[in-house]
Amino acid sequence: MGRSKLAKFAAIAERENVIEPGDELYGQIAGRWREHHFENDHPIVLEVGCGRGEYTVGMARLFPEKNFIGSDIKGARLWKGSTLAEEEELENVTFLRTFIENIQENFAANEVDEIWITFPDPRPRDRDIKRRLTSPRFLDLYENIVKPGGIIHLKTDNGPLYEYTLEVLQERKVKNLIHTSDLYNSDLQEHTMGIYTTYEKRYLADGVPIKYLQYKV
Repeated sequence: MGRSKLAKFAAIAERENVIEPGDELYGQIAGRWREHHFENDHPIVLEVGCGRGEYTVGMARLFPEKNFIGSDIKGARLWKGSTLAEEEELENVTFLRTFIENIQENFAANEVDEIWITFPDPRPRDRDIKRRLTSPRFLDLYENIVKPGGIIHLKTDNGPLYEYTLEVLQERKVKNLIHTSDLYNSDLQEHTMGIYTTYEKRYLADGVPIKYLQYKV
């Protein structure tokens, strides 16, 4: 591991806005995020596979009346989002370093109000279907921690992943499914709040349409 990554891991280990394995709260915070971390009763919005946390921080800026948690396993990536949140003194955002497979270790049933899946790895090979963050396996995890009526969102540039996810959701007969294969030429773009990740800007500059869908649990 390079010195830069080591320095970033050391930095997030000292930050109050990052919870990771080895911390006192990791694995113990489920059901207690509002009381023991945010110290309020505001809604909780979770971004899974948040990468550098651009979307999590962007939402936290716009909605101080909500709590935001960005989750990813890559500590060097979380360093970026946690740094931004710290510099801007955003008290309504934090980051959780964990594998998404282990998300239920840190959230109780019905604890989360919304989940965002933003530009996940499409895992195009058939043998990797179970690793797609919108596979039934992962949707079951999300739906276990989202409250009834809570919303799950997907934003992606990848057409096959978008079509795959639609098929999965239609088979599950989910509620209130809305979707578009060209977000910024649709009437659904208001749902994404004008937040663009670095990768999304590149896709748009290259003329790649962004796909979006949401449904209620």
